[in-house]
Parts: sequence; structure tokens; C-alpha cells
Amino acid sequence: MEVKVRSGDSLWLYSQLFFVPLLLIIDSNRGVNPNGLHIGQTIKIPGFTEDRYTIRRGDTLWNIAQSRNLNIDTLLLLNQNMNPNALQVGMTIRLPLRVTSFVVGDPSHYDFVRMRNDLRTLQEIYPFISLQSAGNSVMDLPLYDARVGNGNRKVQMNAAFHANEWITTPVLMKFLNEYLLALTNGQNISGVPALSLYTQNQLSAIPMVNPDGVSLVLNGPPAGREAEVIALNRGSTDFSGWKANIRGVDLNKQFPAKWEIERDRKPQEPGPRDFPGTRPLSEPETIAMANLVRNESFARLLALHTQGQEIYWGFEGLEPPESEVLANDFARLSGYEAIRYVDSYAGYKDWFIQDFRRPGFTFELGLGQNPLPITQFDEIYAHMKPALVRALM
Repeated sequence: MEVKVRSGDSLWLYSQLFFVPLLLIIDSNRGVNPNGLHIGQTIKIPGFTEDRYTIRRGDTLWNIAQSRNLNIDTLLLLNQNMNPNALQVGMTIRLPLRVTSFVVGDPSHYDFVRMRNDLRTLQEIYPFISLQSAGNSVMDLPLYDARVGNGNRKVQMNAAFHANEWITTPVLMKFLNEYLLALTNGQNISGVPALSLYTQNQLSAIPMVNPDGVSLVLNGPPAGREAEVIALNRGSTDFSGWKANIRGVDLNKQFPAKWEIERDRKPQEPGPRDFPGTRPLSEPETIAMANLVRNESFARLLALHTQGQEIYWGFEGLEPPESEVLANDFARLSGYEAIRYVDSYAGYKDWFIQDFRRPGFTFELGLGQNPLPITQFDEIYAHMKPALVRALM
């Protein structure tokens, strides 16, 4: 929601009128000098949308404000051309409407278009989000990177490296949404004050690393590539088991962390799963994710996958002592089992640990066969939310 600056206004005044932390208003208006507002300037208020109210007989600005638990000055701010002493029946006025519900809704069939639309809506409501792209997919779809927080510690969370593990995307999106709600409404998330997480961290959330593959699983072959992907899928038009990107490369077997082991024991040609490519970092998606880490000093990295209710946290003894502490906390909070080593290499968290010696984790969400049934979503989210909060503590 937007307001226009009046004589004598300040961002602090707006924080008092709307009960929104001043820091969030400042971060929602980057490029605005908080100490140099000018009359008529547009200011964004996070956590609100706009409602309209039609004046009825007997209405006064006072009783309208009282009935909605608003300061009367809030109504004067939003309706600066209105004469409060001359309300007329049928007149329409602006009202602020605090957002208290989720933007991210039904998690079923959560494809790239739905994610993109939800991210744009979240950015509109919560303009302190910085929405950028870490890079692009083979089909030139952006790998959206939503940034939240102004702390010194950077934490990356990503989802949907594997196409048929797309349920991880709405899990991360719902967490992002709940975090934003808690921030603007002054609430805790999993018992932790959301604003304390915001001031300590900068969260980098990449909800869909493999948008082409997710679209293939959920929507079928893209126009112009039907024959190609059906051939890669061994002639089948059932893409429910597809893990790879659109070129048949497994993105989580693409990183230079003992990649040669995966190359020698996995499929030697592109297909629906497990092909590590002809060389490390051959795909635009993995190049983008590698560059993101190289360009940012992430303190922690969490990759969301399915399935097994396990947390993998080690790689060749290169993980720092902090990794074990975090892994044990994640296990306690999620109910998942923390496992230090597995017979798997060339993954994103493997490379992160190897090259940066910082805590990296792969979460295997849920139980069963991929793609997991959407009926597991609520249970998975309940397990994951406190662990994701812990990653920001």
C-alpha cells in the first residue's frame, strides 16, 4: 500500500500509525532519505493492502476509525482530499487493510507460473523483499532469488533441484510467506521473534532451481521439444519420474566435488535421472547456483529434496564443527535423522562444504516414492518450519 507524504510526516510516524517496525518501512523504500521526505512523495507501507468504504448515513470519521481499531490520523493520511467534517452518503474513502492471511495457497500443481505470481504478489505486499534472478534455465526461465533481511549473516535455502521433487517449492514458499507475515505483524515464528531473525540475517531463498524440469513433470513437454524429451524419457510420455533438467542432466550431480565418481557409476547419457553431465557445471542452472555461492559469502546452505526424513550434513570430513551442532538441532526440531556421510557425491551441499568449509545440509523431506503425494504437504511443512527457523538463528 502507498501513502503520500504530508507536511511534518516521518517514517517513524507511519510506523506508529500502522504498527509496523520502522526498519521494515525504511527497507521498503530504498532510495528514500528517511530524514529528507518531501510533500507528495510516495511511500510504501509493507504488510497492507487497500480497501474501500462507502459512507453511510450517520457515519463519522471517528466511528469509522474506532470500528476498525485505527488511528483517525491514518484515515486522514489515506484521504487527504477529504473534508472530515463534510462526509457525504455514497462517498468512497480509502481504508488500510492489514494482511493476515497467506498469499501462497493450495500447494498442488505448484509450477513455475504459480511460484512467479506468488513471488510478485509477496513483493507487492512486502516491498522490503528484494526479488532478483540468480541466473536462467536452459529455457531461459529465471531462477528467482528472494532476499529478506538486512543482517550480516547470509543464509541460502533452495528447493526443486530435482523436477519430480517439486513439492519442496511450496514448502519453501510457504515458509517465506509465514516469515513475512510474522515480520509485519510483530509476531514470533516457531517461538522466535521474526524481527530478530531479520536483523541478524539476509535470507536468500531460491524456491525453484529447475523450473524447466518442474514444468515438464507437471505440465508435460514444452512446445517444440516434445520429440526430444520423449526420446530422453525412453519413449514414455509419463514424466512423473523425471528428476533432470530439460536436457536430461541431473543438476544435483553436477558439482565438482568428486564428480568423477558419479560420472563413472551413473548413466553415461542424458535421461530422466542421474546423468551427471559430460563435465561439472555444464548446465546454466548449476553455473548460476555456483556463481551465486562464489559471489556471496553464505554462512549456511540448506537444499530441500525428497524423500526419506533425513538430513545429510557432512562431506569427506571437511565440514566445520558448527555443522554437527546445527544438524543435531535440525534433527531434534524436525524429527528427521541426521546422517553425516552417504555414498553420494557431486551434490550442491557437497561442493559448498568442500570449497568453502561452511555448514551445508541436504534435507530429504517426507517418506514414500517421488513425486510425493500432496497429501503429505502439511505434515512435511510442520516438520520443516522449526528447522528452517533454526537455520536463521
